[in-house]
Amino acid sequence: MKPEDILKGNIQAAARLMRDIDDEIPSARDTLKHLFQRTGHAHIVGVTGSPGTGKSTLIDCLIQRLRENRKTVGVVAIDPTSPFSGGAILGDRVRMQRHTIDEGVFIRSLATRGHLGGLSRSTHDIVTVMDSMGKDVIIVETVGVGQDGVEIIHLAHTNIVVIIPGMGDSIQAIKAGILETGDIFVVNKADMGDADIALFEMETTIQMKRFQKGDWVPPVLKTDSSNNIGIKKLLDKIDQHKKYLETSFGKRQQQKRSAEMFEKILRDRLFQKTRNRLKGTQRWEETLNALKQREVDPYSAAESVVNDILKNTS
Repeated sequence: MKPEDILKGNIQAAARLMRDIDDEIPSARDTLKHLFQRTGHAHIVGVTGSPGTGKSTLIDCLIQRLRENRKTVGVVAIDPTSPFSGGAILGDRVRMQRHTIDEGVFIRSLATRGHLGGLSRSTHDIVTVMDSMGKDVIIVETVGVGQDGVEIIHLAHTNIVVIIPGMGDSIQAIKAGILETGDIFVVNKADMGDADIALFEMETTIQMKRFQKGDWVPPVLKTDSSNNIGIKKLLDKIDQHKKYLETSFGKRQQQKRSAEMFEKILRDRLFQKTRNRLKGTQRWEETLNALKQREVDPYSAAESVVNDILKNTS
């Protein structure tokens, strides 16, 4: 397909490229190289949280409000098991699908396929395609929270962490991770009891963290996405954080994010090329057999492969 078609916002061309990206078709990489130069305009918003916190319903409300504000929207929904086109569909995502008939909204579902970190391996590339199409806002719904969803901080400009009242011990378990990943914290399903307690707990936890001068201090908001309550205030905070990123302090954060994204892409490419080069070879089979027989440990085996590669490239 032609990059020009995607730059013009052609949905069919973009969908074909996304399929090729997910299937790791080599030609897709060349197309992405052309598209990348035309990206960097979209505001990328990550939405992460434990299952059952109402992330998808919250995103549905955000899409509706953004469209009312004449913003075009891309959504990347990460499924821990399968995409919409096959397998189980998560119940609260059905509502989000009503936006698929809107030409100003592009929703793409991806499976993690066992990839750790809360994102699919191809998420970054799918976001690049949506950005090149001219989407104003791209929302990425991740799998997991805390350390399981930490990869989103390398991709999103603004990361929203969603919790609900009554999570109890689970809040304690994720605190260490979410403070490093969240720019905005949302207590969703605020119509439930103990919403104010959950709000107070998160505010107290955030206040315990040491912030430097000029740092963004994450706000904590209450929403009830089922009744479309608190969405405007959430969008206002997203906009405030976007403006913060345009300051000198925010730009330093963005530079760090770009470096981390480069390192991630480099790791992925090195792994893919190493795997493709070795898989099915005699060396590969002998190593797997030695591991099975416990004749060698996996650390030494991996180190040996890396040393051989470095020796051949030096």
